[in-house]
Amino acid sequence: MIVRDLTELLEAKDRTPETDKNAEVSCGYTCDLLSWVMAHGTAGMAWVTVQTHMNVIAVASLMEMTAVIIPEGIEMEAPSVEKAKEEGITVLESPLTAYEICARLAGKGLPGKHE
Repeated sequence: MIVRDLTELLEAKDRTPETDKNAEVSCGYTCDLLSWVMAHGTAGMAWVTVQTHMNVIAVASLMEMTAVIIPEGIEMEAPSVEKAKEEGITVLESPLTAYEICARLAGKGLPGKHE
């Protein structure tokens, strides 16, 4: 799956149109505890979280994630979006719940994170 597929599938608003929409997404993950995500994140991951502050982008960048997906119509803070653009991380804002997002990703065959 590529980022462009995510955007359409999740009915998402792309806050970072400058990033690579052909970037591969290796797996999906959802968690709001940043330290947990730092311990379990992987490169290429699409991370679903309600967190919108700058540390989300720092973790996503550190783990070389492809995308951060914000559920329930929550808007990411502007400075965080700007940092995501700099780091090449796509930020998508979806009207769907985290549960619905994960169900759609799994339904299209995107695996969860593998150890």
